[in-house]
Amino acid sequence: MKVLITGGAGFIGSHLADRLVAEGHSIDVLDDLSTGRLENLSGAMASGKVTFTEGSILDRDLVERMVAAADLVFHLAAAVGVKLIMEEPSRSILTNINGTENVLTAALADKTPVYVASTSEVYGKARKFPFSEDDDLTLGATRNLRWSYACAKMLDEFLALAYAREKDLPVVVLRFFNTTGPRQTGRYGMVLPNFVQAALEGRPLKVHGTGEQTRCFGHVKDVIEALMRLMETPEAQGRVFNIANDEEVSIKALAEQVIAATGSTSPIELVAYDTVYPEGFEDMNRRLPDVSRLKEVTGFRPERPLSEIIDDIIAEKRAQMAD
Repeated sequence: MKVLITGGAGFIGSHLADRLVAEGHSIDVLDDLSTGRLENLSGAMASGKVTFTEGSILDRDLVERMVAAADLVFHLAAAVGVKLIMEEPSRSILTNINGTENVLTAALADKTPVYVASTSEVYGKARKFPFSEDDDLTLGATRNLRWSYACAKMLDEFLALAYAREKDLPVVVLRFFNTTGPRQTGRYGMVLPNFVQAALEGRPLKVHGTGEQTRCFGHVKDVIEALMRLMETPEAQGRVFNIANDEEVSIKALAEQVIAATGSTSPIELVAYDTVYPEGFEDMNRRLPDVSRLKEVTGFRPERPLSEIIDDIIAEKRAQMAD
């Protein structure tokens, strides 16, 4: 099968390409390399089964051609990362909404299955825990530009599900929760690679706010397994899935665990949000997913422990520093 991965040179996309190649599929990758890196695909491209195109999902003609040549699409391309969203909110909004519209519209011609990446951000300030896929969603005021990303991804979901209902387009919506692991960059505020890098260099681990806010981190290998299972499960079509591990940890405890795992003497430094982000930032105290739907439909749920994720990132960072 020929699979198109938009954003395929990115963190999740490149791991997906590796797995699809290993399963015998041929891959087309579309990526503008704004946040992705071509070296992420070096292993997959060595197989001879990957074709890379540098371009934008905002290029409607290019997207139409590449979707037309595919049997299935994983639409992962997006403007992501809290830092990027806060610094360039208009870019995030337009890329995420218009790019997804281009992919979904192109898929209508042949009813090509599309797996649309969304985010736990859409749960916003919801206070019902754990978060279930059909729960109400609660976002903040429009003056808080942090919510622009969540709003854009909500519109992506609405459009995908509308095409599924109105036009029988086979779509699956993927709500990712803090996926992490090797190849993830800390460039746009991704917390775990930043913590590991700081600890290995003996710099302070900067924890925003009180550090009592909690998150759940999933290993990218578990996420890819979930995607492969969903790809092979027709009953998943037309539905939304949390793709997540539900092991909860506070950000301060995460920093402490990284320091212990690296053997670092780095201190933990609490920093106020307004010294890190521009006006319009708002954080959430808790993010806890319900993964029962994923388990019910695919027979799989992410379970790799946080300690394994941390160890894998440490190993990668140490290897990079030794080069």
